[in-house]
Amino acid sequence: MHNNVYSISPAVYWLWIIPVACFAIFALRYRHNKVKLVDGVWFNLFFFSFLICLGFSIIGTQNALLINTAMYIALAIIVIIILTFMLQAFFFIWNGIIMWRRESHTLANTLTLIIGIVLLLEPIVIRLLQPFLPKVINVFFTNLGDSVLFYIFVWAYNFLTVSLLYQFNRPKPDQDYIIVLGAGLMNGDQVTPLLAARINRGLAFYQQQLAQTGKKAILIFSGGQGPGETTSEGQAMLQYALQQGLPAEQGIAETKSANTYENMRNSKEIIEQRPGTHNTIFVSNNYHTYRAARMARQVGLNADGIGAKTSLFFIPAALIREYVAIFLKYKKWHIFFFILALLSASAAAYFSTR
Repeated sequence: MHNNVYSISPAVYWLWIIPVACFAIFALRYRHNKVKLVDGVWFNLFFFSFLICLGFSIIGTQNALLINTAMYIALAIIVIIILTFMLQAFFFIWNGIIMWRRESHTLANTLTLIIGIVLLLEPIVIRLLQPFLPKVINVFFTNLGDSVLFYIFVWAYNFLTVSLLYQFNRPKPDQDYIIVLGAGLMNGDQVTPLLAARINRGLAFYQQQLAQTGKKAILIFSGGQGPGETTSEGQAMLQYALQQGLPAEQGIAETKSANTYENMRNSKEIIEQRPGTHNTIFVSNNYHTYRAARMARQVGLNADGIGAKTSLFFIPAALIREYVAIFLKYKKWHIFFFILALLSASAAAYFSTR
């Protein structure tokens, strides 16, 4: 079924150069370094330009059935996105309630609940205040708020892009060392289910590599002794791994680290003191692998990460913490943008009175 209404100029097909070029740049950069935030920008430029070119190409087929099907699919996706934005406050509140019931009542574990309440109340408060504020003030804060929210959203979307891409990392089964990153213990000396998932993921890779290549890796369990703990995380993890069947000579406990940066630095020191090749990977929970990989690069450790599965209800709050930790490292960018946003909002407020 053809319809000339849908015909487009053949010159439009030259637009395919854009997604091809963007993907080539992304692929070359990503192969060299998987933790650059800017690679999320290149991937998204490829992705959205690809969708646009695909749309033009479908229109160019002049096949009404194909075009209408593509339009319905696009419309369904747009509706889903709009509904997601409209209902995000309720989603965060629902997730926050689940976190409150299942996890400790810390600030970190109540992030989604707080964000949900703020998102729900923010438009209500603004509407209540607007009649009592001068027009110039309303215009200024509306423009400033919209700019800041858009900026935060773009950063968050880009962070989610690179974090998701990192989940497709598949290290070769030729590793000499597997670093398992620590987390808090329960009852002073027992691994939590979250920490057990990391250890089990490391042991699974160890067994898979052994079965495929016959090569035995050394597992380094990295974590110091935190407040309220009667032993170090590294020692508790090693003990757990031994109980799961890891040979004693294949496990090392690193017991001084207090955070992920120290996990990487101290593990690197242990590895460099040992002879032979130093092919290394690390294990953490899937939401944490991207930021942990950035820290590995910071200490000069050439190691990619693999992620252990995490309970779905825990992921939103965990990702928010990861995002905030990375977001705060780019203060100069944020100050620069905020100054621009202030100038833009001031200009809008000024011209609103003219």
